[in-house]
Amino acid sequence: MATPSLPVLPLKDTVVYPEIVQHLAVGRTKSLAALSAGAEHGRELIAVAQNRGEIEDPVADDLHKIATLVRISRVEKHNNGAQVIVQGIRRVRLEEALDNSEYLSFTFTELPELTLDNLGEESPEVDALMRENQQLAQQIANVLDTENGDQIYHQLVGSIANPITQMYRIASLANLNHEQRQSVLDAATSLELMQVVHDILLHELQVTELRRQIAEKAREDLDQQQREHVLRQQKRAIEHALGEGDEDEDITELKGQLEDAKLPEGVQKEVDRELARLARMSANASDYQVARAYLELVAELPWHEHTEDQLDLAHAQAVLDEDHYGLEDVKERILESLAVMILNPAAKAPILCFVGPPGVGKTSLGQSIARAMGRKFERLSLGGLHDEAELRGHRRTYIGAMPGRILQAIRRTGVVNPILMLDEIDKLGRDFRGDPAAALMEILDPAQNKDFRDNYLNLPYDLSKVLFITTANTLEGIPRALLDRMEVLELTGYSDAEKQAIARKFLIPRQLTEAGLDDTQLLISEDALHAMIRRYTREAGVRELERVIGRLARKRARQVVDEQATTDEVTASGLSALLGPEKYQSDQGREQLVPGVAAGLAWTEAGGDVLYVEATLTQKDEKVILTGHLGQVMQESAKAARSYLWSVAEHIGLDRDKIESTGVHIHVPAGAVPKDGPSAGVTMATALYSAYTGKRVPDALAMTGELTLSGLVLPVGGIKEKLLAAHRSGMRHVIVPKDNEADLVKLPQTVRDDIKLTLVSHLDEVFSVVFV
Repeated sequence: MATPSLPVLPLKDTVVYPEIVQHLAVGRTKSLAALSAGAEHGRELIAVAQNRGEIEDPVADDLHKIATLVRISRVEKHNNGAQVIVQGIRRVRLEEALDNSEYLSFTFTELPELTLDNLGEESPEVDALMRENQQLAQQIANVLDTENGDQIYHQLVGSIANPITQMYRIASLANLNHEQRQSVLDAATSLELMQVVHDILLHELQVTELRRQIAEKAREDLDQQQREHVLRQQKRAIEHALGEGDEDEDITELKGQLEDAKLPEGVQKEVDRELARLARMSANASDYQVARAYLELVAELPWHEHTEDQLDLAHAQAVLDEDHYGLEDVKERILESLAVMILNPAAKAPILCFVGPPGVGKTSLGQSIARAMGRKFERLSLGGLHDEAELRGHRRTYIGAMPGRILQAIRRTGVVNPILMLDEIDKLGRDFRGDPAAALMEILDPAQNKDFRDNYLNLPYDLSKVLFITTANTLEGIPRALLDRMEVLELTGYSDAEKQAIARKFLIPRQLTEAGLDDTQLLISEDALHAMIRRYTREAGVRELERVIGRLARKRARQVVDEQATTDEVTASGLSALLGPEKYQSDQGREQLVPGVAAGLAWTEAGGDVLYVEATLTQKDEKVILTGHLGQVMQESAKAARSYLWSVAEHIGLDRDKIESTGVHIHVPAGAVPKDGPSAGVTMATALYSAYTGKRVPDALAMTGELTLSGLVLPVGGIKEKLLAAHRSGMRHVIVPKDNEADLVKLPQTVRDDIKLTLVSHLDEVFSVVFV
């Protein structure tokens, strides 16, 4: 007789028992094929559990040997698979897998049906276990539902006549893992089945009892909390009526912290009122945490704690010199303030504003001042700040309200006399939420900040002992009223010699440390350092220079790791191999200027720059054409220069008819960059004169100054930055307005030695120097 075979439906986490109806979700391709094949084999197939549920394409070794022969009762197909209802018939043992690529198919052997008949000596034990299992199942149902437990048990289990089927039904309903479910099906005898189900039910009863106890305990705790809350409220009402009562531990602790803070009299009165309000609140009230957070802020703010100033001028000078090279004017001003504090400790602290291009050391200078004075330091970045409440705080009526940044910084320092640096004050924003600059007017005014009121704190707080230092790249973005409250100290750019000294003293040692190199593993020659400053950076500060040195250090670090390092000194000729091509080269075509071209000097937020003005003659109808993204003031300077040349044409040797019969086109290169200001007036007049006469402007000569219609040369700003830019660009002769002579004192001596400076007050003097 041939061994029977049927399609096999592998199940990931389900076990089907004999006589039990089971709902199955079928989605795998082979499983759907097995389902279709089973429908053709008398609607019968074999349902078997996998050893591991995560296997998507099981083979024979991935399946349990004991399975269930099932009859397909109903199939509902959908897009992603099918929903199937099957009923178990009997247990079977899988024998041999058949060769079928579409679905799994096995030969099988039917296993004997489990009954309670002819059990022999096992009959009493089986009968006892069966009754115990039924009783345990009923107890579990009663624990889950005390009112309807018996009815639920009868509907699910008690209505089944066959005790063996009852056990399978209990196993299918219990919360079992995959191994426990399969162990029920694997039971070979009635006694073994009863024992397995008994162990399962005993464990389930214990777990169910524990869950009930936990739920009851949680419910009792919640009821107790509510009861205690009501009683506490009643107790407080009685104590309030009698004028008695003890405070909560939290409030007592908070009150002790407030007493230790030694608050001013007016502040103490407000805090006492808030404490009394807090004591009347329930700890579960929404306002309780708001009031408590407010009082904690008051307790944490420093009201009297301060650091003792180290008013030693020699020590302060040493600290400033150790941290920064140059900046003599700024250091001198700081030392003057310290001297005043020594003679008059009650003097109001000055509010300093450091203005200068990026990378000149404004922020780090504030840290050095704090170290020199022995004060605590906090930095607040104001760049892009739009909301006034960020500084003044939010009112406590708002959800999530908090104090402003000023009070938060003071709370972090823990003293009333820290140094607060307000960085990037020129980049404050302004919108519908208010104007932060207006809030700063009170904060930075020594006459007002003694009683500063934060919107959140709403109490007077003394800021007069705080040393405020602000930084900015330019004064243009700062409102006039705010600027009036600060003492401006300009930090101009560094000369090449100063940059080399800074690199030797600060930048190279710092980058060597960060790269893990010692002093002998990276040696940079003077010519290489000078080439890095001239050809790989173009800035007023040293930030980009430090990045270039960092790149060089990282290159050498890799060579060290690859064991290809050399101790040879890095020279200018070897920089291109390490840093790549030079980023900044001399302007092509500017080594020998053609007629109509003159070099001017411009000031930018990043320092100074050399600006070439080009002029060429055009046809008469064109008149004056101006290109190069020029602003209104610069356009007016060009027109004024042409008008002046026309008015004095005969005096300066020009043909007035030529001026009238030709137009002129003035262009300033770097057309994508906006340019404006009056300081190019002299340069434009010189370029026009050169174009009209055909005479060349000497190479390496630059000039700056505002021109009037009467030919006067007026002073301009940013002289130091402009002359440093001229020095960087290789200029050897610069023409400067005579009224700017006082600004030349600030120029480094090395720059004054390298550049010839000519002071002029009239355009005639300019022409006599340029066109000898």
